[in-house]
Amino acid sequence: MPDRRSDPPFLMTEMIEAEPALAERLVARLERDVRVAQLVTALRHTAEAGLPVVTTGEGTSLHAAMGLAAILATPPPAIGQHIGPGRGEAGDTLVGACLPRAVEAFELLALPPRNGLLIAVSHEGGTQATIEALEAAARCGAATALISVGTGSPAAVAARTVVATGEQDRSWCHTVGYLSPLVVAAVVGARLSHTGVDAVALRHLLEMGSAADQAGAAADALADADRVLVLGSGIDYVSARELALKLEEGARLPAVAHPLETVRHGHWAGVTDRTAVIVILTDAEGRGEPPRHTSRAVLRAAAALGARAAAIIGVEDDALPRDLTPAGRLRIPRVRGLEGVAAAALATAIPLQLLAERLARARGLNPDLIGRDDPRQAAAARF
Repeated sequence: MPDRRSDPPFLMTEMIEAEPALAERLVARLERDVRVAQLVTALRHTAEAGLPVVTTGEGTSLHAAMGLAAILATPPPAIGQHIGPGRGEAGDTLVGACLPRAVEAFELLALPPRNGLLIAVSHEGGTQATIEALEAAARCGAATALISVGTGSPAAVAARTVVATGEQDRSWCHTVGYLSPLVVAAVVGARLSHTGVDAVALRHLLEMGSAADQAGAAADALADADRVLVLGSGIDYVSARELALKLEEGARLPAVAHPLETVRHGHWAGVTDRTAVIVILTDAEGRGEPPRHTSRAVLRAAAALGARAAAIIGVEDDALPRDLTPAGRLRIPRVRGLEGVAAAALATAIPLQLLAERLARARGLNPDLIGRDDPRQAAAARF
């Protein structure tokens, strides 16, 4: 169990503060890691054969797996430095093959992949459903890989290729366990298209996203909400799911993530003036006006219902008028040379983590224990 600290900084606080330097170190290690090369080769062979690539996990690891699938399915426009011949031809990315998809590990047990490649994410490598999914896929004939903190876990034993991230979360409200697999995804995606991730630029991107004052102000405005809706489209929906989980774990605040448009189709009926609505908008996929228009419409609907609204925004600031986010907004930074889906997923990680951590503070809670200092929560976690 993590240390029981009565006051900040909590372990989660310290892990968030460590992430920019950690990401820089991890990129440097991954660039030299033969297992990354093995994973890239497996992905290329799978794509060339027209076979499926599936990513999986549970909890925060599932969200990282969703980010991994999105990154692998999108040719990186500028994730780092050019290191090889040509921007990838069709055979150099997974676009045009069977597009990677993420499936929860428990659901894979009913219908494990019978060919292709299964990539699992498990921070400590001990999640039973993920272990069983790897074992089932291997029995059925699929190649298997794991992204995890180390190589000695039960999940690592079940995988053919293991990419180790090397640095473990000290808080049970995982932050590094989310960011690290996304860094792996960025490096692998860049390698597939013959580019490399600029480690220094990535550290700068993450440092710029460490806006504790913005997070604290928004947290104070949202602290007495009784539930939260987190909304996003594309890669922003992955970030929305992770934020909703962090809010429930760390701030003990009921939260749910919806795709941006979905909330307009029945979900407003449960919204009151005690509800908080958070929109995440980076438009990493470059869709232009549609996600901006829908985000404005959603925020106007929230205002009509008296809900308090905030945003995590990585597009031009005036895309969402300030009066639509009275509870505040966190800016997603941009760094030249780091763009696209991978950059958006990475750049959003620290702001969403900071918002959850500051909401825990505002509600007088230690996020590290994810509620398990309550005997009932501790008992429930055993099942």
